[in-house]
Amino acid sequence: MLATVYTNGVIAVKEKSLLGEKLLRFAEMSAEEVFRALTESGFGGGSEAKSASDGELMCRAEEGALDAFIREYAPSRAITEYFFAPRDFHNLKALVKAKLLGTDAAPMLAPEGLKTVEELREIVETDPRFPWEQLAEETGAEIGAAFDKALYAHLFLKCKGSAVLKKLLVGKVDRLNILTALRSSDEEFAKSCYLAGGKLKEAQLGEVFKGEGTLKGSPYADFYKSARAAKEAGRPLTEAERALDTFEAEYFAAHKYELAGKEPFLYYVFRRRAEIADVRILLVCLNAGLPEQEIKKRLRAVW
Repeated sequence: MLATVYTNGVIAVKEKSLLGEKLLRFAEMSAEEVFRALTESGFGGGSEAKSASDGELMCRAEEGALDAFIREYAPSRAITEYFFAPRDFHNLKALVKAKLLGTDAAPMLAPEGLKTVEELREIVETDPRFPWEQLAEETGAEIGAAFDKALYAHLFLKCKGSAVLKKLLVGKVDRLNILTALRSSDEEFAKSCYLAGGKLKEAQLGEVFKGEGTLKGSPYADFYKSARAAKEAGRPLTEAERALDTFEAEYFAAHKYELAGKEPFLYYVFRRRAEIADVRILLVCLNAGLPEQEIKKRLRAVW
């Protein structure tokens, strides 16, 4: 791993290319104007994008560049695991589901994490720990829950030496468990899907099924209130999912003047990932002709 001081110097330079509030102004422009502005800023450099309709090519190129940056500059193995292990578990799950369904896994695969797709395919084909007869009888939700549990068990193990990563994992697990409870009509099924490692107890999550409680006193009261209101109104839990996706960057943004050690690296990567997601949203929405305010509502947090 490279010296943290050197890495933070590299980040200080890279932060100058972050889009920040430009993202909000982009929502007021045409798709082609945004494409030109992104091209001039160097976003998606190296891609073969020729117009706004090629926005996905730009985003994939930017994601590839960020992945390469993480692989080269990550200040610890735990951080590398935090960012890439979820892809390995996602791709492993996709390969398992494809095998069970007799379909091609390619459309379901994410960019490679710590292992290549072929390495994961070899595991699926040869590892005796896959009980195929049992898996064939399980639903997609049950298989998904099993992989999610395995992922977070793996991450808690690999990140046990990092206080900040453990704190982020606890925050993710608790938020995911709240969403599981809200999406489940049956409490027993929800309990079978809850992830281990969070601070919320099953009794607290059970408030969802009793139609009472606010999780008052927990750091998730606002998150739960917003998600519960959406459910009661018959709306999708889009805002809660967006809050889940950005809470890591928000955590560091709240302490941005106090960041030290490995934290500037984490804050930069979380912001950059969110910005790439926002550019993807912007170009899709602009190409579809959505109005400015509707686009801004769909954007993730802007720093």
